[in-house]
Amino acid sequence: MTNPLFYAKILLFGEYGIIEDSQGLTLPYSYYKGALKFSNLDSDFERNSNAHLTKYADYLKDLDLPKEFELHVSEFKKDISNGLFFDSNIPQGYGVGSSGALVAAIFEKYSLTKRNPETISKEELKKLRTIFGQMESYFHGKSSGIDPLICYMNLPILIENKESVDKVSISGGLEGNGAIFLIDSGMTGETGPMVQIFFEKMKTEGFRKTLKEEFIRYNNACIDSFLKKDMNPFFRNLKKLSNWAFEHFRPMIPESIYNAWKKGLDSNAYYLKLCGSGGGGYILGFTKDYAKAEKMLDSFQKEVIYRF
Repeated sequence: MTNPLFYAKILLFGEYGIIEDSQGLTLPYSYYKGALKFSNLDSDFERNSNAHLTKYADYLKDLDLPKEFELHVSEFKKDISNGLFFDSNIPQGYGVGSSGALVAAIFEKYSLTKRNPETISKEELKKLRTIFGQMESYFHGKSSGIDPLICYMNLPILIENKESVDKVSISGGLEGNGAIFLIDSGMTGETGPMVQIFFEKMKTEGFRKTLKEEFIRYNNACIDSFLKKDMNPFFRNLKKLSNWAFEHFRPMIPESIYNAWKKGLDSNAYYLKLCGSGGGGYILGFTKDYAKAEKMLDSFQKEVIYRF
């Protein structure tokens, strides 16, 4: 393939918690994707993308990357002048990794050392994450490097802690009454301001305490039981997690979703949580009975991403 596709990503668990060393679990999401392509730049979209790549190339030129992760930036610049752009249907501000896919595509095409994601060791994953963090910081101010890593690997990734990530296997995903789904809040969210709200909250001791003692505990328990396919403790902890977010992440929950979130908690028909930093974009839903949840959420646009 001359133009490999890079898929969007979904952070199932770990939003905000991974900043404070919780676990995280993320999946590639093939509904949205992007690829580097050449064109005559006839459309506004192509011209804008090409202009953004020009600025980004200047940023990459000044990055001091270790030898085994060096990029062929002069080749990248030459391609940009020949009409390179990033052809992507990944929505921006929706928490599904639009900049992550771009970073992954550029690294794959222009890195001097070629790698096969299937054979990358856990140690090399750690280094790659750091490199991707440097590359993606251009877009977000400070990046963990997780989004581009998932887009690049195109495999489910377990974030064990701040230092360590590993590949995991998540089987199934097409059949069953239960589902994980996305709800479109109908508005875009900006990561920067939401993260700022989180850090403001972290200044109060009470919030720090409840985040560590409750949120991170429920979050990690959800990941553990989900990977074991142990659905009863999974939904028990998920309800606690959803309830905690409803109380403590109020500013991050889009207004359009607010009542639906509460309805899920009250009825136990489904539970909602943030997908990424919140403020807009997608919200994640989990249910044991998708047909029932779908009826209750019929005023929203939904996309199923996993069945069980």
